[in-house]
Amino acid sequence: MITIRRGGTLTDEHHRLLALWAADCAERVLPLFESKRPDDPRPREAIEQIRAWSRGEVGMMTSRAAGGHAMGAARPLRGAPRFAAYAAGQAGVVAHVAEHDLGAAAYAIKAVRAAAPKGMEAAAGAAEGHWQREQLPDAVRDLVLEDQRRRNEICWSVFG
Repeated sequence: MITIRRGGTLTDEHHRLLALWAADCAERVLPLFESKRPDDPRPREAIEQIRAWSRGEVGMMTSRAAGGHAMGAARPLRGAPRFAAYAAGQAGVVAHVAEHDLGAAAYAIKAVRAAAPKGMEAAAGAAEGHWQREQLPDAVRDLVLEDQRRRNEICWSVFG
């Protein structure tokens, strides 16, 4: 998924839709981070910045930096809070590289799995994946689903 400006076929509008979808995926699991680190705003700020980028209110570098800071918030943690912060970080960097949309979605699924009761991890992950697919805008649905099939293995096979 390379933007037209960089020689690919991804339109700016589709890039923005991917960013908003990634933000939705990350925001859904954000409470898993915030329950552990309620005073750390970095993952929420990454989600806010990618939404602002999608509206043309901030530049790519601002959103990308916020995404990096969210990933910094994730590093010292383990389990669901870590994966939730990484989801936000991946969402934030979609402004820079559109394919990070799958990172946001995959980390959100990993967060839900990690938070699920023992024995319910797979079902929780499947339900989250279903919710994510339901949120996909029609204009990018086929693009995302094909990308999930193509890159499922490098995304911990969470889209399988």
